Amino acid sequence: MSAACNFDGCTVGETGTCALERDPATCEHRVGNAASATAVDSASKGEPSDPTALSAIGAPVLERPTGTSAFPSSRMLGSDAISKMMASRYVTVIGILGDPESGKTACLASLYLMISNAELAGWMFADSKSLMAFEDIARGAREWDAGNPPEQMTVHTELSDDRRPGFLHMRLVRDSDGRRVDLALPDLPGEWTTELVGTSRADRFEFLKAAEVIWVVLDGRALENKERRQGVISRVGQLAGRLGTLLGGELPKLLLVITHRDAGEPSAAITTRLEAELAKRGVTATVVPVAPFSDNDEQVKPGFGLDSLITASTTSGLPPVKFWAPSDPAEGARSYIGYRSDR
Repeated sequence: MSAACNFDGCTVGETGTCALERDPATCEHRVGNAASATAVDSASKGEPSDPTALSAIGAPVLERPTGTSAFPSSRMLGSDAISKMMASRYVTVIGILGDPESGKTACLASLYLMISNAELAGWMFADSKSLMAFEDIARGAREWDAGNPPEQMTVHTELSDDRRPGFLHMRLVRDSDGRRVDLALPDLPGEWTTELVGTSRADRFEFLKAAEVIWVVLDGRALENKERRQGVISRVGQLAGRLGTLLGGELPKLLLVITHRDAGEPSAAITTRLEAELAKRGVTATVVPVAPFSDNDEQVKPGFGLDSLITASTTSGLPPVKFWAPSDPAEGARSYIGYRSDR
């Protein structure tokens, strides 16, 4: 028996030929033709048939769903997606700049691995619109055996659009007060920063005008190298000058993120020279040493300093303002009328 017909021996579903030599569209044995059989029987009795009965033959059992029927891609987000998100809630946009191989992508990959394993002190994971993008940059750190780490934990960042940045999104909850923080983190090629310093090409950094904080990621090993140190420090000053021009002299909070803390803590002399170079342009910055990955995990654990980096990025540097300043009452004084007369 065919699945399309309940008449024994009929194979109309496979051959298209009715065993009773009838029209399959009107045969009462055809599955789904109960309404058609009723219409034919009514027509033989001279009764008016339902005009919708025959038209339903061959129609799909289920209609195609309308609206969004698939999960979002969770890939890297564009500027338009971030703008739309910012229209619905407060989003902290972070600018991440640095030369190639300075450790920008390593910071993002380590941050994702730390928060996904509930090891980012003081913070909990709440949501992300770009999980697949985080997985892509963190995959290199997952695929290795203990004792045989790869030479490079992350791949070099390449964007399909040479003019538009790609963003990673992460929502965190602060343990101390339950505050929810949405972070928009761009993963930019280091060549963009190099071109900004060398040729002042700034068209790709318009998003920095909406940034609340900027990370300038520096390779700690280069700062400890006497031959490379001065070049790195000079470029930091030049970068600050370019940013001042781009942002009209109003720079947001600036964090100098010094990577490879596992190779040694930045000396006070290096920190002083960095601060002095920025001071030439009227810029101040906070130094945050980090170790996204560690070759000396007995003394410095992987992910060292990332909790401090997130805390520094989400904490305002402005002093708290008292909403209503207290004042001692004076006998015989009418403070309210005096306040009005001062205006």
